[in-house]
Amino acid sequence: MAEKNQNQYQPPESNGYHRNDQESLHTTEDEEAKRKKRMKWTIGIIAFVIFQVVQALFFILVIMKFKSPKFRVGEFAVQTLTVETQASPSFDMSFVAPIRVKNTNWGPFKYDASIVYFTYGGVQVGQAIIPKSKANFKSTKKIDVNVTLSSSNLPSNIISNLGNELNSGVITLNSHGALKGKITVMFMFKKTKISQINCTMTINTSAKTVQSLSCK
Repeated sequence: MAEKNQNQYQPPESNGYHRNDQESLHTTEDEEAKRKKRMKWTIGIIAFVIFQVVQALFFILVIMKFKSPKFRVGEFAVQTLTVETQASPSFDMSFVAPIRVKNTNWGPFKYDASIVYFTYGGVQVGQAIIPKSKANFKSTKKIDVNVTLSSSNLPSNIISNLGNELNSGVITLNSHGALKGKITVMFMFKKTKISQINCTMTINTSAKTVQSLSCK
């Protein structure tokens, strides 16, 4: 009986190896999870830094880049035109000048009152008064001004050239002036800018129309 009991199966005593393997596996899994978590945090921080850098560059290079608004005379229709081509060449003309202030900045352009001068042969023959106002950000301010031009004050040396032009059926006029104001971005960043107008227009005296108009 005693021998029979001795021959019965006895389970091997636990030697601790299986437990150590499980503990090592759990440790490895924990370290892998921590590594992935650290990687996610690192990627998130890098992405955030890149986003901030891109925002800063956009703000500096785009938002804070102050540009002088474009100051131009647009196409217009001649209302009245009277010319004299005989002994004393002359012209008198009236029209509504469409003055345009195109502001491409990210802030409004507040400008002072100004004058656009119309000249023939470098001598003033008329003007347009530009009242104080503002052009909103990313928009074009439209100002329509009544203009009357007259050659009555031209000197004799210019008159002779005017006679030649009138005989050819055209008058070449120029307009110039400056618009000074301030651009304000985000209610706190301000920059003074001066916009120049310099346009050349050719008037067809027979058709009483603007034949060509170009601005620099």
